[in-house]
Amino acid sequence: MDPGKPETSGVQYTVATEQPKDHVIWSIFNLVHFNPCCLGLMALIYSIRARDRKWVGDVEGARTYGESARRFNIWATALGAVVFVISVIVLAVRLAAIYSR
Repeated sequence: MDPGKPETSGVQYTVATEQPKDHVIWSIFNLVHFNPCCLGLMALIYSIRARDRKWVGDVEGARTYGESARRFNIWATALGAVVFVISVIVLAVRLAAIYSR
C-alpha cells in the first residue's frame, strides 16, 4: 500500500428507493362497488397515471399521482360505506314497517 493514497474497501452500498404505490386494485374496487360522485373513476384515472409515470421512470410524478389516487380512494370508500350503511338502515326500517302490519 502507498502511504499517500487513502485505503478503500471496495464495498458498495446501494440505497433502494421504495417504489410509489399506484393503488390500482383499490381504485377498481371503488369503481365497481363504491362510486359516489364518480370518485372511484377519478381514483382509477389517477392510479393509471401513477402507473404510467412509474413505467417511464418519473418517480416523483408517480408519487404525486399515487397520493391523489389514494385520497380519492379514501373519499370513495368512506362515502360508499356511509351510503351503504344508510341504505341498510332504511331497508330495515321499511321491512319492519311492512311486517308489523
